[in-house]
Amino acid sequence: MSLVSLNAQHIAPKSIKKEVATALSYYPELENTPITVKFKKNIKKSTMMAQPNFWSLFGSRKKRKYIILISEKFKISGTEFHTKSIDPKIMIGWLGHELGHIMDYKNRSSLNLLWFGVKYLFSGSYIVEAERAADTYAVAQGMGTYILDTKNFILDHAEIRQEYKDRIKKYYLSPEEIMVLVEEMDKR
Repeated sequence: MSLVSLNAQHIAPKSIKKEVATALSYYPELENTPITVKFKKNIKKSTMMAQPNFWSLFGSRKKRKYIILISEKFKISGTEFHTKSIDPKIMIGWLGHELGHIMDYKNRSSLNLLWFGVKYLFSGSYIVEAERAADTYAVAQGMGTYILDTKNFILDHAEIRQEYKDRIKKYYLSPEEIMVLVEEMDKR
């Protein structure tokens, strides 16, 4: 899978270059933050995940690097689909959510991020807090429509495994909660 530079700090797979650039355009604060987006064979329990580059945790917060991993495939009723072939709006929404995580990570110390990772692995209530924060960041950046499209794609797609839908319902903002957030943001 060939990677291309979007600018001096951002690298993405050529096949989703436009979607990554669009999602990043909603986050001008991340313009000088090194972010690499790449496909991975398989990610357990998820389609995408954002994380700091491990070794960059040992340097300055301002020099920290991040990676967004995207599962190459996801299953719908036993049939595998290539993630890069989903509707661009859905991909932009998913990426917007992951960039919301990076916004959250940027404000944390390295020690806090390590503790965050431990709590995320072992605490369901912490997963809820982290995932809702990422959605909230994305909506605050003006990505509400994309986030809604992505949620509705997952929840309304008859062929997506129920266990994945249940995970989304349990840990993430619902479409209704996102609409309320969008309305609140519009009032500001």
